Amino acid sequence: MLQTEHAYQEPVSPPAARAHDESHYLRQYLPLVKRAMGQLRSHCGPMMGPEDMEQIGLMALLDALRRYPGEPDNGFIAFAGMRVRGAILDELRRQDWRPRQLRQQSHELNDTVRRLTRELGRPPQDNEVANALDLSIEQYRERLYASQAESLQSLDELLGAGGAFEHEGNETERFQKERTLATALAKLNQREQLVLSLYYQHELNLKEIALTLGLTESRICQLHKHAVKQLKAIYQDWERDQ
Repeated sequence: MLQTEHAYQEPVSPPAARAHDESHYLRQYLPLVKRAMGQLRSHCGPMMGPEDMEQIGLMALLDALRRYPGEPDNGFIAFAGMRVRGAILDELRRQDWRPRQLRQQSHELNDTVRRLTRELGRPPQDNEVANALDLSIEQYRERLYASQAESLQSLDELLGAGGAFEHEGNETERFQKERTLATALAKLNQREQLVLSLYYQHELNLKEIALTLGLTESRICQLHKHAVKQLKAIYQDWERDQ
């Protein structure tokens, strides 16, 4: 009887074989870590070096490999990518990466854009905002990315950067989340949908999106933050209705 039961047991890979597989997949999916680093490096400033960021990303990738049900497939890319981004952002939060001075600078930037919009009767050009703040264009761009980072975190939290796939049974839950997100995105206007798509799916930065759409970087930043705010409001409305 014991022999029959044993015959139907799943074969267990020895530790050395599992370690070899993990090493193989870490090399295969390393571009996911590099991609997250490229997107988030401008938000880190001096708080986190590239080596630290890569180490955190690799640990998150390894954790994703161990949590993912079955062998990595096409769905693993989105799952692991969210976990890697979430891990880096969590570490930035832990380090209190947005000190009071940076938050004040972000508010000053937003106030300046609003003031210039009223005075000029149109959205200001990036060089006009930089001049009003007495910043070089590079200093202005750094402050713009810092201003955007809060909404970047908010959207990652909204997408559940680490919540899915705890068990195999979560395939249905993932489908439901994706359908819910698609429904929420459809409620945004076309320009906001396009900005989010270019940033998260096509992985363009603010400057590249601005050039693509013929808008200023500050305007793209505003659209991004407004889109995230809208999505959060939609989700909150749905939660209250449940």
